[in-house]
Amino acid sequence: MKKPKITTPEMEIALACWLNYRQNLIVPNVYWGFGPDMHECDLVMLSRAGYVTEIEIKVTRQDLRKDRFKAHGHRNIRIKYLYFAIPTYLEPAIEFIPERAGVISVEPDRKDGYGPRCKRIRAPERQKSARKATDKERYQLARLGALRIWNLKRIIHEN
Repeated sequence: MKKPKITTPEMEIALACWLNYRQNLIVPNVYWGFGPDMHECDLVMLSRAGYVTEIEIKVTRQDLRKDRFKAHGHRNIRIKYLYFAIPTYLEPAIEFIPERAGVISVEPDRKDGYGPRCKRIRAPERQKSARKATDKERYQLARLGALRIWNLKRIIHEN
């Protein structure tokens, strides 16, 4: 029997719910506007305390394996915690995920009708040198999130 697959947008929605978007600022696809030294992040969570968590989303084994060769190594003074989010069918490939990164497993196809479910299977190491986001950075991240909303509304309206 073939295992069910999951898309990146489905992963983003499941993760946003699990990370509690009512309590934390969660922004997908942060690749510009958050500082000149910041690398592309699949999902960024800014906690109420002002710390940034990066969630790297992987849905294929090949993409997971290629990630090791990224020059930035998912390191930045703004990132306190790093997670890799993977579908349950990629759990056997966990050896490709850096030891310092936490791992979130997402179950793609649930029979109860509630959609994907997330489960933390490894806690991340805390980057001790990480600093809180400045007010300017908090505003910028919120602005980037709002830009995503209006772009999506435009796309929905045009279709």
